[in-house]
Amino acid sequence: MTDEWDEALIETDDDGGGGEEADSGDQPEPKYPNVEEWVIGWFAPIIRRRLTGDHCWCPQWWQHPEVISRLDALWRSWEALRLDPTTGMSVWWRDHFGPHWAELVDRDRSPMSRCGTEAGHVGEHPELVVERAPAGTWGPDTEA
Repeated sequence: MTDEWDEALIETDDDGGGGEEADSGDQPEPKYPNVEEWVIGWFAPIIRRRLTGDHCWCPQWWQHPEVISRLDALWRSWEALRLDPTTGMSVWWRDHFGPHWAELVDRDRSPMSRCGTEAGHVGEHPELVVERAPAGTWGPDTEA
């Protein structure tokens, strides 16, 4: 009996010998069509943490550009690593979830630090203040 993880890894060819590599264009379809469906369908039901005190979360996470970017990175890495039946998910938890989650929910560093699960979306922090580098900094053809 095989499941979706096994089926994604099975390579077939005409003679059944399995000697040829699968076409590199044969990528399995993602389980979720976009980051929002992944957050609603998998991430939120699985991630059950107490979010009080030093931790925060905004129910309207999609109002925060950095959160969208980090969750999108988590979703894409999850889609790829879920297909590895050996250490894929362990790698995902350790190398992807852990570092991103720490940044996302830390009350002092999170882009959602003004928000809360009860208060909801309160607003964004201002954008980083930046100044252009002097002309020529990035090469002779650059302007200020």
